[in-house]
Amino acid sequence: MMKKIVLFLLIAFMVNTSVSAQKSVSIFNGKDLTGWTAHGTEKWYVEKGLLICESGPDKAYGYLSTDKRYKNFDLTLEFKQSANGNSGVFFRSSIDGVKISGWQAEVAPPGSNTGGIYESYGRGWLIKPEAEKDKYLKFGEWNTYRIRVVGDEVTTWLNGHEMITLKDEKVGEGEGFIALQIHDGGGIKVAWRNIKIKELP
Repeated sequence: MMKKIVLFLLIAFMVNTSVSAQKSVSIFNGKDLTGWTAHGTEKWYVEKGLLICESGPDKAYGYLSTDKRYKNFDLTLEFKQSANGNSGVFFRSSIDGVKISGWQAEVAPPGSNTGGIYESYGRGWLIKPEAEKDKYLKFGEWNTYRIRVVGDEVTTWLNGHEMITLKDEKVGEGEGFIALQIHDGGGIKVAWRNIKIKELP
């Protein structure tokens, strides 16, 4: 009898742990930058519950990285571009100063491959969305972006439409954090909200 009780409790614990591991959680609290670290001199701040990135006087690259590292995950967020709107979401990344290594799911103005995957300081563009998919970007409005990374496979969706699927051995070997980017050149401002992640086995 005791063995059955122990076995039942063990199974219940394993099921609960599995469910918890796959639960979507918010990684931006809407109040401050707790859980994140800024890199560079560009501006990252919270305003009216939104996370804002904005070009600073140096007009350089800037990043806001998670303090936690993520391997396999399903990430969803919303972004709204104003001005230039050239940004991105890095994953399995590391950084030295403002030199970032890893992969970027592009966030860019119309005609600039939002949803594509770019390898920083490496092979460059690994895959770009088909040109006709650019119509799914709503510049100046809120967009829903989903990025799923499992093993060596990456899939992105923009406003419910699949943009790319990539299988790449080097991506599969990657480790690191998630980071939001602001591009160099100045004149950029992007708002973010509802940043949620589901860790996957």
